[in-house]
Amino acid sequence: MWQALLSYPFLQYALAAGLLASVACGVVGSLVVARRITYLAGAVAHAVLGGMGAARYLQVVHGITWLTPLTGALAAALAAAGVMGLVSLKARQREDTVIGAIWAVGMAVGILFIAATPGYSADLMGYLFGNILMVTPGNLGLMAGLDAVVLLLGLVFFKQLLAVCFDEEFAETRGLPVQWLYLLLLGLTALTVVLLVSVVGIVLVIALLTLPAAIAGHLARRLATIMVLAVAASMLITSGGLALSYRADWPAGATIAALAGAAYLATALGARLLAWHRRRAA
Repeated sequence: MWQALLSYPFLQYALAAGLLASVACGVVGSLVVARRITYLAGAVAHAVLGGMGAARYLQVVHGITWLTPLTGALAAALAAAGVMGLVSLKARQREDTVIGAIWAVGMAVGILFIAATPGYSADLMGYLFGNILMVTPGNLGLMAGLDAVVLLLGLVFFKQLLAVCFDEEFAETRGLPVQWLYLLLLGLTALTVVLLVSVVGIVLVIALLTLPAAIAGHLARRLATIMVLAVAASMLITSGGLALSYRADWPAGATIAALAGAAYLATALGARLLAWHRRRAA
């Protein structure tokens, strides 16, 4: 695979996409795991198909050429995150219902738009399970821009987000705008989901969003260190999964997600064995 990497641009684009997505994945995934909002991230991930389908329909049928599936995904992800955040803050008793509705309706709307769009739509359906080998330079530019936004906001509001993730009541007593920070976290999650959709697809996006952070959580306790380790773990997983899928002729997105699961299980088992050995030694 590494020899082919020098000859085939599509492999170079795929590797770059995996590395770019890993940056936001490690930073935001650590916050998602710490705040325990994986279920919200899952709903955002499935809602993006509606935005992708609508963007493709408007592009093909109405000639709006500047719309792409990824821009549609971005709009849908931010809208879904905003709605769920407001419901979570204002009406907690209806939270599960709204999350389930957004999860299901987003997928349904996307499929309906895909069916109504003339022409070949297999590339759009490929976003369900990832199409990292079809990433274009334009996609890489958008991913780099989203990465920059995620990193900038994450660095500027790191201490505030840390307080909201681990002790919301303490953050409120310190006068922090907890609700706005929670919505910011959901917005960052939405941006990261859009990045990961190109790598592993809508169905498997939660695996790559949470597992590298969970792996890092077994190796460190400080959130900043966990983020750095999660970025590194995600880069290794995406690069290794891409190489393995190329060699074995397996689907890239599923291979990356499976490798992330195997790495997490190995890390969790190793941590348990180490803890058991220390207890025996004591």
